Amino acid sequence: MGRIARTVFSEPADIQRMERWVEELAINARVRVHVKEGSPVEGVVMVTPTIQVFKDADDIEGINGTVKLEDPQQPGWSGLVWLGDIVRVEQLDSVTMGATRA
Repeated sequence: MGRIARTVFSEPADIQRMERWVEELAINARVRVHVKEGSPVEGVVMVTPTIQVFKDADDIEGINGTVKLEDPQQPGWSGLVWLGDIVRVEQLDSVTMGATRA
């Protein structure tokens, strides 16, 4: 596997929350993602996020995932956000849930 995450989840409510983020983060959507710690991250969703199995630093297996955002106004910039860290997603354009999938 070789995939390490800072935090992994196994509770059904946490997994359902991440599944909701996958649905809300449609490819090509411009979004502002609010996270538990730190400032919101804004950009265009480049790849449809997926939920995957990871291990944490204590070798505990669980679920998490990432979403990659890019900003066309800042060439070369990209941000990777863990789905488990998201608390809210703001849609900033007309691309909506399920409208365009890759």
